Amino acid sequence: MGMKRSANAGADEKVPIDMTPMIDIVFQLLTFFVMTLKMVEAEGDFNIKMPLAAPRAGMPDDKQLPPFKLRLQAGAGGGLTEIKLNNNTFNPDNAGWKALRDQIASIVGDERGPGSVQSTAEVELDCDYELQYENVIRAITAVSGYAGQDGSVVRLIEKIKFAPPRKPR
Repeated sequence: MGMKRSANAGADEKVPIDMTPMIDIVFQLLTFFVMTLKMVEAEGDFNIKMPLAAPRAGMPDDKQLPPFKLRLQAGAGGGLTEIKLNNNTFNPDNAGWKALRDQIASIVGDERGPGSVQSTAEVELDCDYELQYENVIRAITAVSGYAGQDGSVVRLIEKIKFAPPRKPR
């Protein structure tokens, strides 16, 4: 009593497939990926000047200066007690900082002078552990440059590095 279907009865009829839901899903996926995309800058893009080749053996460049050693000694409470540049000692007051800057300018020259070598000069700061931070900043300011009479910045030494910190006594 069931209804029998013939084998040829459904062959002529096509079942329409609705494409609208599939297109909806594609656009939703596209929107999801566009909204969650994060543009990332290239990592490790630092302006590092690497040497082109191994240093050559032979006579050193006559413009190459040996590195300066700037020693800052701290007293009780972190106050500055002594400034030493190689073998020269300066007072830890405003006149001492100016004398330090003048000493470096006389050795290195400034960027305006003929044959200045401030691009190759290097200073190593050796500071006591307890030294107040403002004294380190004053030392960096004294060796790196100053404001000229016309208001322009005069550079002295650009390469500044720090010695490992000294342990408290």
